[in-house]
Amino acid sequence: MVFKCLSLKIDNNILPTLSSYYRLQGRVAIITGGASGIGASAAQLFHKNGAKVVIADVQDNLGQALADKLGHQDVCYIHCDVSNEREVINLVDTTVAKFGKLDILVNSGCNLEYRGFVSILDTPKSDLERLLAVNTIGGFLVAKHAARVMVPRRRGCILYTTGTGTTACTEIEGLCNIPANYYGVSKFGILGLVKSLAAELGRYGIRVDCVSHTYGLAMAEAIASIANAALYNMAKVDDTSYVGKQNLLVNGGFR
Repeated sequence: MVFKCLSLKIDNNILPTLSSYYRLQGRVAIITGGASGIGASAAQLFHKNGAKVVIADVQDNLGQALADKLGHQDVCYIHCDVSNEREVINLVDTTVAKFGKLDILVNSGCNLEYRGFVSILDTPKSDLERLLAVNTIGGFLVAKHAARVMVPRRRGCILYTTGTGTTACTEIEGLCNIPANYYGVSKFGILGLVKSLAAELGRYGIRVDCVSHTYGLAMAEAIASIANAALYNMAKVDDTSYVGKQNLLVNGGFR
């Protein structure tokens, strides 16, 4: 299964170092879909704020290039198709072997190989299955194996990204920015997963949340805000009063 994420050129100047306020120094983070788009933005920002970052993706050239660009022993790239459990296991185990632990998982891996908006009457089952494999099943698998190493330490953060259109479709009849109904199905599954995992893993000190972003023309402008929202969420790793299962909207006012 091959997945593609939005490939946007990120201006490093809009990713400020906030380590004087945030506490990511020494944290170990895996970022799936980290070779491009939201994931790449988050990888750069986390690294600037002291985290040890593992970039996971199937876009090997982009992923390795980003790791080389950051040019630090605390950043590496690992090939991982999140729909393949063996590769997910290798990702987590290699991270722990290299850095000794896992504090943060940012799941921005996604499959955007859809054909634009298609009526359910014209949607092949195979289109749905491809999206579910990466967006939903992949999201489940990375959380499963991240939790495997977080639970014994009784701490950790798991963050998902999805689209604001996932929420908007339930609120505004006829107005929706989800490109296809089957994409919405795959991302609604993530929102349900966030709620159930937050309830299950919260007892172990593990927070599970979601950042929902908009698509289209606003994406380039929103991407730095998304990464900063992720940073804000992850930086509260020691705040035991913080309750998980939030869905933070980064949508420029679109609902």
